[in-house]
Amino acid sequence: MQAQELVTRYQAGERFFAKSDLANADLEGAYLIGIVLRGSDLKGATLSEANLREADLREADLGQADLSQVNLSKANLAMANMGEAHLSRADLRRSDMSGVNLAEANLGVANLQGAILSEANLIWASFRGADMHGVDLSGANLNGADLGGADLEKADLSGAQVTEEQLARALSLKQATMPDGTTHE
Repeated sequence: MQAQELVTRYQAGERFFAKSDLANADLEGAYLIGIVLRGSDLKGATLSEANLREADLREADLGQADLSQVNLSKANLAMANMGEAHLSRADLRRSDMSGVNLAEANLGVANLQGAILSEANLIWASFRGADMHGVDLSGANLNGADLGGADLEKADLSGAQVTEEQLARALSLKQATMPDGTTHE
């Protein structure tokens, strides 16, 4: 399917586009609130500045996609592949990204307030300056992830794979649940 066809059909009221092939599609700035792209191939797609609030992207392939400044608030991205994706300044507030692959992704200055990243693969991902207030990182693999300047206040890091050195670079850990289950004061 071509990007323009998707937009035209969406504007006509269609919302269900599960398992679509949109690899390398240009959907920059597209307005696609509530769209269903579950299991779709969006590898290498350009979705910068698009509005995908409340979208269903479960199990979608968004590897190497440009998602800078995208609105994915309240979106369902569970089990999606977002490895090496560019998500700087993305709005991911209250999104469900449980089990997501974000290995080597750039989430610099992204807003992840209240997002669920439990059991996620976050190795070598960059969260530099990200707002991760209240994020659920329980059981997540953060090996090599850059948490420099990230706000992890009230975050749940129980069972997460992360070093004290990584956490020391965070802006705030106030009231965060640490990997060992204790609460940081």
